[in-house]
Amino acid sequence: MEKWVVSAKRGDFYAISQKFGVDPVIARLIRNRDQITDEEIEQYLYGTMEKLHSWKQMKGMEDALKMIEQKIREKKKIRIIGDYDIDGVCSTYILLTGLRKAGANADIDIPDRMKDGYGISRELIDRAREAKIDTIITCDNGISAIEQIAYAKRLGMTVIVTDHHEIPYEEQQDGTIRTILPDADVIVNPKQPGCPYPFKGICGAMVAYKLICGLFERAGFSSHAHEELIEFAAIATVGDVMDLADENRILVKEGLRRITNTSNKGLKALILVNNLEGKPISAYHIGFVLGPCINASGRLSTAKRALELLMAEDEKKAAELAVDLKALNESRKEMTAKGVEEAVQMIETSHMDSDRVLVIYLPKCHESLAGIIAGRIRERYAKPVFVLTKGEEGVKGSGRSIEAYHMFKELVKCKALLSKFGGHPMAAGLSLPEENVDAFRKLLNDNCALTEEEMAEKVRIDVPMPISYVNMPLIRQLNLLEPFGKGNTKPLFAQKNIKITGCRVFGKNRNVVKMKLYDENGFEADGVWFGAGDAFVERIREKERWSVAYYPSINAYNGRESIEIIVQNYI
Repeated sequence: MEKWVVSAKRGDFYAISQKFGVDPVIARLIRNRDQITDEEIEQYLYGTMEKLHSWKQMKGMEDALKMIEQKIREKKKIRIIGDYDIDGVCSTYILLTGLRKAGANADIDIPDRMKDGYGISRELIDRAREAKIDTIITCDNGISAIEQIAYAKRLGMTVIVTDHHEIPYEEQQDGTIRTILPDADVIVNPKQPGCPYPFKGICGAMVAYKLICGLFERAGFSSHAHEELIEFAAIATVGDVMDLADENRILVKEGLRRITNTSNKGLKALILVNNLEGKPISAYHIGFVLGPCINASGRLSTAKRALELLMAEDEKKAAELAVDLKALNESRKEMTAKGVEEAVQMIETSHMDSDRVLVIYLPKCHESLAGIIAGRIRERYAKPVFVLTKGEEGVKGSGRSIEAYHMFKELVKCKALLSKFGGHPMAAGLSLPEENVDAFRKLLNDNCALTEEEMAEKVRIDVPMPISYVNMPLIRQLNLLEPFGKGNTKPLFAQKNIKITGCRVFGKNRNVVKMKLYDENGFEADGVWFGAGDAFVERIREKERWSVAYYPSINAYNGRESIEIIVQNYI
């Protein structure tokens, strides 16, 4: 059930609009995104790369750089161990490119999702030992690899952890929290205790990017030397669903601008094969077109293929790899649809629909799809969801959460049942013995304190605004607020008593509805709905007037532009 909530943050919207030359509606949207002071508003609208926080503020960074510089001077063999998702691939690319540019004898290894599991493992460490590796640098993983890093240290290796994930901890009997850190030579993670870095919400690739910025600066490289890596930190930030706030927003805005004219042959080939050449690349394209192709490699094959694409120097090879990854992603889509269908069937034909936390065990599902399926089920039922699959050794799974449910903290309460786990408030990965699945489901639900209010799907309205107020200049000013994504959502407006007529369903899948919208004063606007078209038309017949939540857009067709109201929700 939806609950519509209007953001009612106060501010002198007229003064903001006058000072920054924007419509008062835009001023209110900015205030709704918690930009309060003139400095914050200026940075939100026009922030440049110079406003990024310095790498020097991150705990462990100076020590890590000194250690790496020494290894470069001594020509020691360095191995970067990344992860198989988009953040891990981009982190690995950034470190490998940057270290080699600085003269390091560096190579990479990325775990196989099926054989190795998440992050650094004993198998990867053994492979490094066989290759006579002196130093391991992790990226987008390592902070929870307590036993594995202890093993690498026993073998005499130097280990530098660069990561952004939550720090493992355990709750003591007296209620205090004890953090558990791996015994690495250096840890670089903004979330570790005592780190003064001012913004904790960066991804693994951003941590890697900061490290390379520091390495280049200390080596006396040009101040522009790191710029070719910006777009990859941006791709990872969007792909790993980080909040588009603070420095993330600045970096992604700059990265998207660069991606449109990228010089990276692999990325260029991926853009071409997805029919995006010559078009402005948005955060949407990263999250739903290009990013899934990169992720598909680590899901259904090996993430090394995605890295190979980004490293490609030959255009023909890049084109082949891009076609390959797109085909993998198409297969992933089909498999995901089947998994979602099976999960829905399981929920709706069992007692599970009354659970506040859904734990769905799909033994035959490809384990790499668990997170995507969990996300789709969460969207459908507005509940925290864990999807579990049968692996070679026990059960593996991924979880996707809702705002009111801190998934990582809830897993900590269940750790006695789990073999391994890690993650964020909104997402997590885990493994456990098959015999513990039912106990895990029960314990999660027994511990769950979510109220009906917290579980109601919230539709956050930025501004109640009549459709008659919408004009071309206002829509163009909305572009100042981009890029949109988590932490900086696309603005949502609403108006009551809208009459919807003239509905026509389009599209191969009948998932586009064109319509006319009329307000109480008879003002007319073109509208469009993206979703199950026939179901929309059927529901609209239920009553004459509707409350509509919408986003205004410009429809360009045959050289002509017109205003179009994109209906997002209706009650």
